[in-house]
Amino acid sequence: MWNKLKRFVISKFFVKQIGLLILFYLVAVFFTLIYLDVSTNHGEKIKVPNLKGLHVDQAKSKLDELNLGYQILDSIYRPELPVGTVLEQLVDPTDSSGVYVKSGRIIGLRLSKKFELVAMPSLINKQVQFAQDILKRRGLNSIIQYRPTTEANGSVLDQLFNGMQITEGTKVPIGANITLIVGQNDQGQPIAIPNLVGLYLSDALIVLDTLGLENIVINCVNCSSNQDSTGTPISRQTPEFYEGGTIFKATQITITIEAANPNNDVIRPEDD
Repeated sequence: MWNKLKRFVISKFFVKQIGLLILFYLVAVFFTLIYLDVSTNHGEKIKVPNLKGLHVDQAKSKLDELNLGYQILDSIYRPELPVGTVLEQLVDPTDSSGVYVKSGRIIGLRLSKKFELVAMPSLINKQVQFAQDILKRRGLNSIIQYRPTTEANGSVLDQLFNGMQITEGTKVPIGANITLIVGQNDQGQPIAIPNLVGLYLSDALIVLDTLGLENIVINCVNCSSNQDSTGTPISRQTPEFYEGGTIFKATQITITIEAANPNNDVIRPEDD
């Protein structure tokens, strides 16, 4: 049995098969090394540029030229810098770190931003001075507008951002202007009732503004366009004008304008 095995091991067939196996192994190793050398850019050294202080578009152009990629990691509140300024990069520049990279490497960037968001507090029913102090501590500005009220004098009735109501917890940029609608029930001294009948709306609003009357309701009957309300004289007002009559500044003034009806007939007060 051992003689047969010995003759087989030294036979040409066995030696040939072993030779082919070794050759196949060497070829596989050779091509594997070539593939790894090409796919990993062996020996390639790209110098990482210094991107700090550049705008992100400039940084991207530099990286594109070097066949490098980028990823924005996050943004940091730096209002004194233009939006999108590179504050930090990963990997560090080669000049300072001595580190080289290969093509396709992703460089992480941290950028500047102008706005930092803060949660809006609830200021309803708080005294205006206290509400302003809360806004100031959160980096928000306040604009005060007064609204006549029979109660809650000096308290916040509503809070607005960009003309819209804003609820507690809504995120707004630091430095934003928050309008506080504050109740005011100090009626002050009575003033004479203005006579607005026969005036055009623009003239009537000037009269009311001069007198400090701000609680105004405009009622336009049969109006289908802006021209109907601005080009038609006022036909009625409430409270009505009479000699010697007075009102307080918080009094609501209702102006009625009656445009031409669909039959082009003018509706006059005495026809009601």
